[in-house]
Amino acid sequence: MDVLEIKKLDAYFRKLFGNPSIRVVPKRGDTAEVFVGEDDLGVLTVDDEDGDRSYNFRMVIQVSNDPSLQPVPVLNTYLRGKFDNENIRVVTRPKKTDSLEAYIGEEFLGVLFVETEKGRKSYIFELPILDVDLDGGPTEVE
Repeated sequence: MDVLEIKKLDAYFRKLFGNPSIRVVPKRGDTAEVFVGEDDLGVLTVDDEDGDRSYNFRMVIQVSNDPSLQPVPVLNTYLRGKFDNENIRVVTRPKKTDSLEAYIGEEFLGVLFVETEKGRKSYIFELPILDVDLDGGPTEVE
C-alpha cells in the first residue's frame, strides 16, 4: 500500500464511522493496522484477485462463553464503544445462524462470523472495502 492509498483508507474509515481518531497504519507488504487512538482494532489487507483491487478489514471480538449471552446487545455495545459511534447496530441474519450483520443506520458495514475454537467463542467482524469506495478521498499526497 502506498501513501496515497493509506490516506484514502484513512479518509474512508473516518467518514464511514464519523470518527476523526481512526487511523490506518501501514505494515509490511499489503497489510495495515487500524487504530482508534492507541487502541488497535484490527488488520486491513489488500486483495488483488481477479484484477480488481479491494480491501478487507478484520477485527476479532472475544466474548463470554456464557451460553445465555445475547450476542446482539453485547456486540452493539462493543462496536459502538470501539468506533465511538452510537449509530452502529448489529442484526441477526434471516437465514443464517453462524453470523450476524453490522450496519451504520441503514448502510451495510459487514458480517460478524461466529467462531468457536478450543471452547472459546469469538466473533470475526469483516468489513469489505471496494476500490470504488475510496473515490472521493484525498487525491494527492499532502
